[in-house]
Amino acid sequence: VQLQASGGGLVQAGGSLRLSCAASGRTFSSYTMGWFRQAPGKEREFVARITWSGGSTFYADSVKGRFTISTDNAKNTVYLQMNSLKPEDTAVYYCATKYYSSSRYDYWGQGTLVTVSS
Repeated sequence: VQLQASGGGLVQAGGSLRLSCAASGRTFSSYTMGWFRQAPGKEREFVARITWSGGSTFYADSVKGRFTISTDNAKNTVYLQMNSLKPEDTAVYYCATKYYSSSRYDYWGQGTLVTVSS
């Protein structure tokens, strides 16, 4: 399994970015895709997740209403649309995947840096 995250960059507060995560190596219909982030000096934290099959989503409170996770099943790609960005959203963002019933994410992408300036 390979996950390739992209789309990070520098944006001003209030701006938007869309992250992409291209997945390959297996059929992901029974898998959940997640986005996580790690800010400098902080632990990695959950951001959002989505099931490939039904599109069920769940968000961290800190991003609810601002971020939207979605999939393009034909492209095996997961997106994280980030709007109304805040300086505290600055972090390296990682995509990951797990079997839908597993409690642990088994495969991780390499991360993409998002920097939000004030």
